[in-house]
Amino acid sequence: MRIVVCVKHVPDLQSDRSLDGDGHLVRGEDDVLNELDENAVEAAVALAEGNGAEVIALTVGPEDAVDAVRRALQMGADSGVHVVDDRLAGSDVVGTARVLAAAVRALGAEAPVDLVVTGMATMDGLTSMVPAALAAALGLPSLTLASEVTLEGSTVTITRSIGDADEQQAAELPLVLSVTDQANEPRYPNFKAIMAAKKKPVTTWSLDDLPDVAAAGPDGAPAVGAAGAGTTVRSAAARPPREAGRVLTDTGDAGAQLAAYLVENKLV
Repeated sequence: MRIVVCVKHVPDLQSDRSLDGDGHLVRGEDDVLNELDENAVEAAVALAEGNGAEVIALTVGPEDAVDAVRRALQMGADSGVHVVDDRLAGSDVVGTARVLAAAVRALGAEAPVDLVVTGMATMDGLTSMVPAALAAALGLPSLTLASEVTLEGSTVTITRSIGDADEQQAAELPLVLSVTDQANEPRYPNFKAIMAAKKKPVTTWSLDDLPDVAAAGPDGAPAVGAAGAGTTVRSAAARPPREAGRVLTDTGDAGAQLAAYLVENKLV
């Protein structure tokens, strides 16, 4: 059994994020493995440990994005694949899903891929759309937003929360699975795991290694990345600095002042 877990290198939420001249998020300064992808790696490794499976960490991104793969290897993945190509700059959900799907198919040409695992979202875009888009690109069923996962034979069963209710869904392998941050508690790699990860193989691919997405688009550019994106950034601006709040001194009418403020700003 082979499991591919998709991971992403994203700006640290605690860092000062900024935009470049094209309105894209500046990357490579304080980037880390996407926090919600840690749950995906944990789910993949836990399933592998119980079923004698191989786990392959897959990422698409610039050169330093390999650090996300390295972290996944420290957490227990067996090997990694890094798709890096300058032509991928500007990829959105559509472009990213197409490249991930092409990489999964390339891995499947070596030996069948039984399960693709992702996190519920990435902390840079927060679209939560890549898992479904990836399943569509692969032509596979998807089980999304799983808070619990079990595998019996070739059947994956998940529990997902819908408001005040929980529901169970099941599907047969192969499929795409996304897990929430409630699915598990990601392991923290010890020194032995960190050292062992340095010996695990990481394969680097470009678009030319994925011929089904490297075909030229109408303008001569590859039909991926910005050229193949389903969306376009029309404009972008940094968030304005937060203004200092008002301090109300209670002289007996603070409640009335607060109520007037809420009404004035249409907060009630």
